[in-house]
Amino acid sequence: MIHRMPVVAITLRSLLDRRRFWLMLLLAAVPVAITLLGRVLGDVTFSQIVFDRLVIQTVLPLIALVFGTGALGAELEDGTIVYLLAKPGRRFRIVLAKAAVAAGLTIALVLPATLLTGLIVATDAPDIVVPTVAYALAAVAGGTAYALGFLTLSSITSRALSIGLGYVLLWEGVLAGLLPGTQTFSIRQATLGLADALQGVDGETLDAGTSVTVLVVVILGSLALGSWRMSRYQLRGGD
Repeated sequence: MIHRMPVVAITLRSLLDRRRFWLMLLLAAVPVAITLLGRVLGDVTFSQIVFDRLVIQTVLPLIALVFGTGALGAELEDGTIVYLLAKPGRRFRIVLAKAAVAAGLTIALVLPATLLTGLIVATDAPDIVVPTVAYALAAVAGGTAYALGFLTLSSITSRALSIGLGYVLLWEGVLAGLLPGTQTFSIRQATLGLADALQGVDGETLDAGTSVTVLVVVILGSLALGSWRMSRYQLRGGD
């Protein structure tokens, strides 16, 4: 039986040994840097915008996109995934291990950035504590959904990075504003809806029930579809 830890170690080494990790670390630091600048300038009223537009709408999906597509896509492109699939074991375990790494790294960067942003502002505005916790928890759920969705996308197409970027910029960035009906199929809107629900406020996003449903469906659906794709890849490798 294949153990998950070797797969986790291999995936971690693959993602951490490349420059993209450090670029993602710098990206995650942007909200903190902007908040520090705002505090120096004496402006702490924009912190909610930092959480909403910068953390959830920009930093979170981009980091998840890089880690999600990189956790599996590189091995599929160069064919080295065959050696992993050749070992006995359920393909679901492989997908689950890689998904855990992709989601874990995303959360490991975004969660501290969110909490630090709130901590900086909280020294002058204590009422930011509740929104900080709400956005942090929403980022964990949304980051997991993003990472798993992009990982599964990389098992379907070699252009996952480009398609994922188009989804973030066009579908979630443009169409969600022009066509409100598309929000139901937006991880971003579900994440923002969850953040609003955790704060106990009514926003212009999805309601709490719909938000949770969307995130759960994406996470479970991605695991199921990714496992199926891996089983199909094994069959092709053996032909």
